[in-house]
Amino acid sequence: MDMSQYLEIFIEESKEHLQNMNQSLLELENDNNELGLLNEIFRVAHTLKGMSGTMGFSKVASLTHEMENVLQSLRSNELKISGGIIDVLFECLDTLEGYISEIEKTGDEGTNDSQALIQKLNGIMSNDSNLEGQNLQSKESTSSLQQNNINIEIEDFSKNAIEKASLEGHKCFKLKIVLSPNCMLKSARAFIIFNTLERDCEIIKSSPSVEDIEDENFDLAFDLVIITKLQLEEIKKEIESISEIDEVHIQPVTIGAASPRKEVIQLEKSIVNEDDQEKQVDEKKASKAKKPTVGKTVRVDIDRLDNLMNLVSELIIIKTRLEDIDDSGKKHNMNEAIEYLERITTSLHDAVMKVRMVPIERVFNRFPRMVRDLSKELGKEIELFMSGEETEVDRTVIDEIGDPLIHCIRNSIDHGIEDPETRKALGKREYGTVKLVAYPDGNSVVIEVEDDGQGINIEKVKSKAIQKGLLKKEEAETLDDKEAVNLLFHPGFSTADKISDISGRGVGLDVVKTKIESLGGVVEVQTAKSKGSKFIIRLPLTLAIIQALLVNVGSEKYAIPLSSIKEIVTINATTIRKVQNQEVVLYRNTTLPILRMNQILQVAESGQGKEDLTVVVVRKGEKTAGFIVDNLIGQQEIVIKSLGKFLSGIKVIAGATILGNGQVALIVDTNSLL
Repeated sequence: MDMSQYLEIFIEESKEHLQNMNQSLLELENDNNELGLLNEIFRVAHTLKGMSGTMGFSKVASLTHEMENVLQSLRSNELKISGGIIDVLFECLDTLEGYISEIEKTGDEGTNDSQALIQKLNGIMSNDSNLEGQNLQSKESTSSLQQNNINIEIEDFSKNAIEKASLEGHKCFKLKIVLSPNCMLKSARAFIIFNTLERDCEIIKSSPSVEDIEDENFDLAFDLVIITKLQLEEIKKEIESISEIDEVHIQPVTIGAASPRKEVIQLEKSIVNEDDQEKQVDEKKASKAKKPTVGKTVRVDIDRLDNLMNLVSELIIIKTRLEDIDDSGKKHNMNEAIEYLERITTSLHDAVMKVRMVPIERVFNRFPRMVRDLSKELGKEIELFMSGEETEVDRTVIDEIGDPLIHCIRNSIDHGIEDPETRKALGKREYGTVKLVAYPDGNSVVIEVEDDGQGINIEKVKSKAIQKGLLKKEEAETLDDKEAVNLLFHPGFSTADKISDISGRGVGLDVVKTKIESLGGVVEVQTAKSKGSKFIIRLPLTLAIIQALLVNVGSEKYAIPLSSIKEIVTINATTIRKVQNQEVVLYRNTTLPILRMNQILQVAESGQGKEDLTVVVVRKGEKTAGFIVDNLIGQQEIVIKSLGKFLSGIKVIAGATILGNGQVALIVDTNSLL
């Protein structure tokens, strides 16, 4: 049976189950007496065992089976929960996540072995004196292996079916199939055996019943009566293709015969000749080559899909309406139809956007475990508070935002929050606090990472910048706090005194800035000495369709994202002054830097000598600047298209869009200019 068609579902559901296990383990660590959490972890392990067994992923099935043994002992109070057991269960979780990640990439579990981890789990169990259940299971396994007789009875109805089949050239066989004692999921293995046989055989009876086999109400052996056109050797070949079977006994059945001939086929797993080994390796390589790649998926609420379908239906209606308006038709009817079409396309855009939106909870869920591990590694007491997990962002943003947030949180824990003794001496709580908050803000999503640590040491930042040659001493003295903090985002910059596994290489905040700006977002930092720091990340809701202002610079058309525009003003050319070789203008009692777009974009200016200049005031966080353009065309909804690999190094341009008349307009990357 081809199980590859279920691979995407398996991976998606496995990730959800592992996330639930992660959350339950974190809660169990804080409340060892909560039986409901143990039950939930056991349920997840059992479900994963069943899913992986059915899919043929034996490493996942084997590890979750051993986890079940430990969890069952904890549930029945044969073992007591301890920090060591929790740590081993977390190791199991990490290993399972590694297997699922490898399956997602390659379709295979990879070469990593969990045997050492299984030994740890067995070690936990061996310390427990109550092993009667395991001994009983091994006794049952032994007894079932000794039962080689095929005791299944054939009723009159089955006899009639066999006689009829015999007249049509079919054969009848009794089978006793004995599963391996190491079989992780008996019902799943039996299901595969039934499916394999039913391709060329008809199963007319089973003992125990099919229902009992599905419910695992049998030991390791079950009997079948089959009718088939296959020969005995062909049946043998069919069953040999299935793993985790120790023995198969086959007995031909002839109704009315005095002494039916009996043949026994022993399937010894430990003795395989070299030809069979080569064949298995070749088959494994072939199956791995056939593994499908897993695409990115989004789970969508059915109501959103219904809305999308209704809008597409409306689109078809308006298409028919437009076709019915001929050249002699009234202009009024055409205008009405176009307005109606505009409303539908706007609604359709919103609906598609909602389909692509997923809760940011998918990213946030990984951080409680990370904070726990870092707390232990650094010897700090840290509490993580999260809010706004239901805030929705574009699926593309979800895939990219994880790494920047990891760096921000690690930075807060390592650099920001003091150790318990220092905090106690400063009159603070021994527990440090990290807050992770998300909320929508207009057409953007804001994510904040805040800590109550020592804040950023501005003088230390300046000193490190001088050491690295980024600043001269005189320049450092004139820097304000915000400019000094921005040095943290410089590649290779770090205030750590020594390099550790967590920090010191100066790549963390550089990655944050690069990634956030590549998503069209901005990152700001607020800090106060001895009170803490806050990283504020502002991201666009979508990366596909945006509102933009179209402008003329010379003979070219450019688009400026509306979300970054503060206002549009007109200034007199004579009011522009130069300060430190930078053009500025005094506007509303503040200094506004001026950028001439024709010079930046290397376009010939069309309106030279004009006294009144059109200025688009653009913001990036708290920074503002005025872009001088020749003319304003108007606001328009545009679809962002990538420039491709050849033009990916151009920082001033974020992409391009195709206008209604077929012309191409480049999209200005305002963040890079500020």
